[in-house]
Amino acid sequence: MPKIIIDNKTIECREGVPVLQAAIEAGWDVPHYCYHPALSVVASCRLCLMEMKAPHPKTGELGWMPKLVPSCQTPVRDGMEVRFDSAVVHDSQQSCMEYFLLNHPLDCPVCDQAGECYLQDYSFKFGSSESRMVEEKLKNPKKDIGPRTLLYQDRCVMCTRCVRFTEEVSGTGELTIVNRGSRAEIDVFPGLPLDNKLQGNVVDICPVGCLLDKDFLFQQRVWHLKSADSICPGCSTGCAIRIDQNDDVLYRLKPRFNPEVNDYWMCDEGRFGWDYVRDEDRITAPILRRGSDEETPLWETVPEIVSYRFEQFVEQQGSEKVAVVLSPMMACEEAWMLMRFFGMYAPQATVVLGPVPIDGSEEHFPVGCKPEDARFTIRSEKCPNRRGVELIIKRSGHATVTFEDFVTACNEKKFAAAWICGGYPNKTWVSKELGKAASGLELLVVQDMFASALTEAAELVLPFCSWAEREGSFMNHAGRIQPFERAVNPPDGARRDGQYLYEIAGFTGLFDPAQIREMMAEKMAEFKQIQEPERKPAHQH
Repeated sequence: MPKIIIDNKTIECREGVPVLQAAIEAGWDVPHYCYHPALSVVASCRLCLMEMKAPHPKTGELGWMPKLVPSCQTPVRDGMEVRFDSAVVHDSQQSCMEYFLLNHPLDCPVCDQAGECYLQDYSFKFGSSESRMVEEKLKNPKKDIGPRTLLYQDRCVMCTRCVRFTEEVSGTGELTIVNRGSRAEIDVFPGLPLDNKLQGNVVDICPVGCLLDKDFLFQQRVWHLKSADSICPGCSTGCAIRIDQNDDVLYRLKPRFNPEVNDYWMCDEGRFGWDYVRDEDRITAPILRRGSDEETPLWETVPEIVSYRFEQFVEQQGSEKVAVVLSPMMACEEAWMLMRFFGMYAPQATVVLGPVPIDGSEEHFPVGCKPEDARFTIRSEKCPNRRGVELIIKRSGHATVTFEDFVTACNEKKFAAAWICGGYPNKTWVSKELGKAASGLELLVVQDMFASALTEAAELVLPFCSWAEREGSFMNHAGRIQPFERAVNPPDGARRDGQYLYEIAGFTGLFDPAQIREMMAEKMAEFKQIQEPERKPAHQH
């Protein structure tokens, strides 16, 4: 690894990265707007200029160059020496900040970006406390550029990140620069709104409050938000994301950097497709039916009820009559704990992988690229953990059948008891055939988010919490096991799946997914390799 000297300190850095990237990763706060490590370098904002030593053209002696150079455009070279902490660099930064603020409106109190805006931060740290602007400011329009995005052009610093994103990552090219000089501004091509499936990322990479998410607009002040690291459940890609919430209300999802999975991006389907979390029709408490009577049992009694019902059934009819349907929406730990329970109470039970939702075909970006050249892929498999559940089913040693064969077997009375897990965001996932087949079972336990023909036929109904209310791990399409954290509490009356399955599986105390993974790893080596996205910031914003 090359070693360079920054402000008289020697650091090791990655081969081929710009000096700016190396400085950020080493802890320097170098101001920049136009640079983003996943986009092409344009060196237009001039905020990251630095002094650099170079050989004198006549004497060959090393000395400080008379002109500043952009650190975003200068690759590291072993032995090079640069500095950001000098009077000439500070003067340059202050001049650049004065330029950026010439026409910028003083509307921080009503700007969604306030609190995470680098124009704010840089103006305090690198700018001047007073403005010399006496002329009337140039006022640019606010634009509705797409179904989910607004563009407040008067706040724009012309970093062009958004333009480069639509050209280089999404490949859709809706955004461009119109006009020239001080009249230059970002706009969409006539008749071509910003409406691609990755467009939400332009809001993420905008360093100021220029591009705004209509869904989040004026919903929350960012300093009130609490964050949790999670994994998107929208498809089998398994994007690393951050959930932002306040007072147990989910407000937005943002991508986290993971070079092995999603880089810096996420799709709009995952970003905006979580309305079901706040659906008022969700099942929020356990339901126990005894004949025509229906009651809400205490959570403390649920493990005893479950174990008694299945123990009694197996004694009478045998465990060969029992089936377990594991949903690809479950976490690995949840599936493992449920299989532990049936290993104790119904060792000859048949295990079934629940329906795997498929929608269309895989979409690769930039649009039109070859799959091997894709910078982002939206998978057609719309569930987060099919591979993880399949692995647990395979290692359980139980007999297996397909979901279609399970439905047929129920109709033929080959099964008389079943535990069926749902958890799909689609309320209509229960087909008429499944509802009819399940209605003939003598003992039925259903875990699901919404009422259906299944829950109507069930003796015991348990709420299936959304992924944002649970914790555990998912295995994505490539076999990477990634943990996710709980961001919000379940609705009043509900209990997290991991906790009640932990108790049903015979454990006491609080559910700890890391502890369960250690037990899983004793028999499944795959769970010894949990992939955590690197914590070191690859980029400040």
